[in-house]
Amino acid sequence: MEIWDAYDRDQKIIDGMTLVRGEEASIPEGVYHLVCNVLVKHTDGTYLIMQRDLRKAYPGMWEASAGGSALKGETAPECAARELREETGITASGLKEIRRFARDLTHSFYVEYLCVTDCDKDSIRLQEGETIAYRWLSAEEICRMSEDELLSERMRQYIRNTLEKNCKEDTEI
Repeated sequence: MEIWDAYDRDQKIIDGMTLVRGEEASIPEGVYHLVCNVLVKHTDGTYLIMQRDLRKAYPGMWEASAGGSALKGETAPECAARELREETGITASGLKEIRRFARDLTHSFYVEYLCVTDCDKDSIRLQEGETIAYRWLSAEEICRMSEDELLSERMRQYIRNTLEKNCKEDTEI
């Protein structure tokens, strides 16, 4: 059983309250759990995308991130580093926070990070039950992926608008 800290709208821990994975439907209004995502950029300019396990929600779709929910007592940077290590085998020496936002529908607040790495691109480790494949793609290649291929529209937008100005303006998504 995975236990999470409960947070308020201001992203502060609610003392004395915990949440349980799988019971998201019972999370009260105004209560959130912390989710961290890490966009991985290689020093050569390519980005790591991971294909979701076929047994997960959104089976077989590609994600431009590694990530998941923070465990009870875990800070956002600790969660991001753990999820990155578990899902890719990459040990982050430094993560740069990209942004924070809340999604009321899922009772989640997200903290997104960028990890720039010079890791051996063939050393990516897949996590059983989470991922089944990986690829390193240019920003332009990711921006051209269709909605039925790439799960994370947020990461595509971040790549397009913030990191890489070389994505064509007329790219359809």
